[in-house]
Amino acid sequence: MSQDIDAYLGKGDETMQKSLDHLGEELQKIRAGKASPSMLNGIMVDYYGSMTPIQQVANLGLADSKTITIQAWEKKMLGTIEQAIFKANLGLTPMNDGEFIRITIPALTEDRRKDLVKQAKALAEDAKVGIRNSRQKMMEFIKKEVKDGYPEDMGKRKEAQVQDMVDKFAEKVDKMIELKEKDIMTV
Repeated sequence: MSQDIDAYLGKGDETMQKSLDHLGEELQKIRAGKASPSMLNGIMVDYYGSMTPIQQVANLGLADSKTITIQAWEKKMLGTIEQAIFKANLGLTPMNDGEFIRITIPALTEDRRKDLVKQAKALAEDAKVGIRNSRQKMMEFIKKEVKDGYPEDMGKRKEAQVQDMVDKFAEKVDKMIELKEKDIMTV
């Protein structure tokens, strides 16, 4: 029984880590006035009838701190890539010169910065909800095991262990958001 609970807690820990990893990926997509090829993660391009990630049809790079360059493996894909970026609705305007696609990241206004901070905090809250959902499942599992004969005092210790795990992950989420907010608000 103890091994079952420990295994379940291990799965819960993995789930919480996935919530944290997902938050990190989503925060990378929020631009803070600096160009980053990761801003284009998740953009899918129609490559001969199949939807393919942009990184698999082009080379993404930086010309400078405000400009992303995209060099397609095949020149005829430039228009398709350009359309995919428009469809992604990231607020970016690609410029196709026939060789490269260049995306210049505009400077952020104060209002836009505040909106991005709100967006980041909403993502953090989503991550915390995922962590709390994992906690709820683990607590229910422990209570079920206690009902089935697992010692109650050991169950209480396991519940405290779960709460410590949740607190640790929530603290990591808060730190990530604090860093992202500082990054966004720095002019």
